[in-house]
Amino acid sequence: MQHKTLAELSAGLDSGDYTSEELTTACLERIERLNGPLNCFITVTAEEALAAARAADARRQSGKAGPLTGIPYAHKDIFCTRGVRTSCASRMLDNFISPYDATVTQRLAAAGAVMLGKTNMDEFAMGSSNETSYYGPVRNPWNQDTVPGGSSGGSAAAVAARLVPASTGTDTGGSIRQPASLCGVTGLKPTYGRVSRYGMIAFASSLDQGGPITRTAEDAALLLEAMAGFDERDSTSVDQPVEDYRAGLGNSLKGMKIGLPAEYFDGAVDSGVGDAVEQALEEFRRLGAETVDIRLPHTYLSVPTYYVVAPAECSSNLSRFDGVRFGHRCQDPQDLEDMYKRSRGEGFGAEVKRRIMIGTYALSAGYYDAYYLKAQQARHLIRDDFRQAFEAVDVIMGPTTPTPAFRLGEKVDDPVTMYLSDVYTIAVNLAGLPGLSVPAGFVDGLPVGLHVIGNYFDEARLLNVAHQYQQVSDWHTRVPEGFE
Repeated sequence: MQHKTLAELSAGLDSGDYTSEELTTACLERIERLNGPLNCFITVTAEEALAAARAADARRQSGKAGPLTGIPYAHKDIFCTRGVRTSCASRMLDNFISPYDATVTQRLAAAGAVMLGKTNMDEFAMGSSNETSYYGPVRNPWNQDTVPGGSSGGSAAAVAARLVPASTGTDTGGSIRQPASLCGVTGLKPTYGRVSRYGMIAFASSLDQGGPITRTAEDAALLLEAMAGFDERDSTSVDQPVEDYRAGLGNSLKGMKIGLPAEYFDGAVDSGVGDAVEQALEEFRRLGAETVDIRLPHTYLSVPTYYVVAPAECSSNLSRFDGVRFGHRCQDPQDLEDMYKRSRGEGFGAEVKRRIMIGTYALSAGYYDAYYLKAQQARHLIRDDFRQAFEAVDVIMGPTTPTPAFRLGEKVDDPVTMYLSDVYTIAVNLAGLPGLSVPAGFVDGLPVGLHVIGNYFDEARLLNVAHQYQQVSDWHTRVPEGFE
């Protein structure tokens, strides 16, 4: 059953080929057997999952089932889950049992989906390799000496290794799309405000967005329909109806205009990645789409802009973790100041501390105008580039990442080089646009992702584009050796 997509599993449940309890048991057994070396999961909720599966079977028998009723999935450990540890892969929250559910958690439960557990990630979603986790790095199932990408590395690796049919992720600067690319799966970052951030522990509030990680675009459409929607508890949530994202998956691509930014095909792209992307583009031309050369002239500002805005917001958001109300507290503090210092010093890892320090500096008196305000001005320029581009094209394409997966430890001591792993994804978050990574080939046995960027709330078009490509390619069906 591990090779079936969400849509196929749902059809099998409808026809009575198996029950949700049987499907959930099979997934839990596979996690028990194969997760060890990959380290995809922080917490496995076997008893709760089996209880939810039995409830889903009863719901299906009563005729009240939806397409996700009884379908197992994995939840990134950044979404609050009532009664279950929500750690954000940090020592700071190692003992935190959430008293409430995130909106995404609630909506998936309401749809009847069965949560198998919480996946590993970069600490507080800060990282591009899943090496900053307090619980150790996740390994890429295609080559366990390489990284799966981050911060949603556990979610992407779990889907790639067929431990679960789908998972949730979050994307602040590429944290769904980059690991999806490096692990050879489909990952969608929706428009900012499309998926509620309530109960999703904040890293950078103006950039964070939850989304699905699946094997196929059709599955991503299925999961997004359940996750998306307005939430009055999230002030950044947009009150716009949720589309039937599967309805347009069969639409022809004839006449569609695909923008190819010169800035995404420069010397920074690995030659093998560039070749794979070009072959994918040729498939789109055969499907009737037209490619158009465009410019996004302020792309070069994306990385420096992001690494002022994101750390500044993280510095503010993470100030709540002080050892007073919840989370890690140091032993035997001498006074209040000592408790603050040691609790935060012990609770946070090196990358989180680095970003807090950068953000605090950028927001400090005398530097706010020079750094944070200037970064917000640059952000407007980046957004305007996309607005102008979408007046001429329907979607924008390029590589998701400049290289395939790199080796564990290769960039961990070089943060600038690590940050450049997200050079093609960051601008999408700064502009608040939707973006999707779809499997598009291999380089030396490692997956390559094609990045598809859409206009605001144009997720249906992105999913249609990816689905049509997956009808003429089989990259998304490939399985890592040892996980067949």
